[in-house]
Amino acid sequence: MLNDLKQKKKQIAVIGLGYVGLPIALEFARQFRVIGYDSNPDRVAMLQRSEDPSRQLPADAFAGADITFTDNPDHLRQANFFVVAVPTPVDDYKVPDLKPLQRASEAIGLALKSGDYVVYESTVYPGCTEDDCLPLLEKYSGLTLGSDFKLGYSPERINPGDKVRTLADILKVVSGNDAEAAQTIADIYGCIIRAGIYVAPSIKVAEAAKVIENVQRDLNISLMNELAIIFDKMGIDTQEVLKAAATKWNFMPFTPGLVGGHCIGIDPYYLLYKARQLGYDPQVINSGRRINDGMPAYIATKLVQMLLQRDKSPRQTKVLVMGLTFKENIADIRNSKVADLVRELMKYAINVHVVDPHASPNEVAHEYRLTLMDRPSSQYDAIIVAVGHDEYKVLDVPYFKSLMNGAPILLDLKGLYSVQKDDEIQYWRL
Repeated sequence: MLNDLKQKKKQIAVIGLGYVGLPIALEFARQFRVIGYDSNPDRVAMLQRSEDPSRQLPADAFAGADITFTDNPDHLRQANFFVVAVPTPVDDYKVPDLKPLQRASEAIGLALKSGDYVVYESTVYPGCTEDDCLPLLEKYSGLTLGSDFKLGYSPERINPGDKVRTLADILKVVSGNDAEAAQTIADIYGCIIRAGIYVAPSIKVAEAAKVIENVQRDLNISLMNELAIIFDKMGIDTQEVLKAAATKWNFMPFTPGLVGGHCIGIDPYYLLYKARQLGYDPQVINSGRRINDGMPAYIATKLVQMLLQRDKSPRQTKVLVMGLTFKENIADIRNSKVADLVRELMKYAINVHVVDPHASPNEVAHEYRLTLMDRPSSQYDAIIVAVGHDEYKVLDVPYFKSLMNGAPILLDLKGLYSVQKDDEIQYWRL
């Protein structure tokens, strides 16, 4: 397979061209022929113009890439090595939504030929690749795993917005349905990953390794959020506590905050779902999710208390929320907990304005039915800096005061600013 790919007798197809799939497709396309498939025709049209819809990659990242972008699943028949990088969200009830994965598996099944490889990168619960995806591949192809085609799983580890630890610089975990599959997949990925390859002993181990990466971070952040709630009741600055604790060599430097996005805020539900299927209700994982999901309501309640302490009726106040993306310096708004915070504020009949230099107004309107303003107005009763965009890090107290009326309140959820008592602004941070 590898030699045929190098000689461009065979092709790689990447299914799903979001923040995970596109970098993989382009990196492969520097050495191999690649078909980049996405079911969204608008996204494909942008990619054909060398525009990244996620706004993570510049136009020159497309230069020299031997890649064809398409939304026609029939074109997948030309490929022999399939990489699946579609989203794996949860529904409104926090139940895994496998529809994108199932549709991708069906499309590949219709294109699958004897000797082909299929590698899944989408984050799932252990067993999903073999129990949920494989039957679809075999059903729609009429082929049998092992004797006809090979299967693998290689969890994505891309960190959106990270310009230092890029795809090629993050060690890649791979696995296969047998030793031959694992080695071939390792060799192919090894052509584009500088950091090295780790071959997991089974597909389930690779799946489990990925999902617990984000479960671990979720739990650590939930601990920080719970500590922030406790210390706030004590009148102690959590950031100062963490700074002091970090002087010990083995203290882990996690910080409190809103936990959104499509990894940390989603992946634990996949493991929770599978565990409950097996008759076990995880206590620690579920507790961490409950704390982190409850932070928007906690912050909204905190602001209302501060408004009331200053004799401001929530119904007669105007609040500015700065930042809506799920993390700093990216355009991705999926599973934004800032949107949840805005909704919590609106429950108190607060007039909320939202700005974000990176988010798309059209996407915000479509996803959350919220209006993104071009720029802040004035006479705000309070401002919440919710995302640590670089554009916000350079702001200062006089700037915020210029946007607010009497008795100004500043909530700094990312701990970006140093505010003194004589600055005449009520300041709070997690």
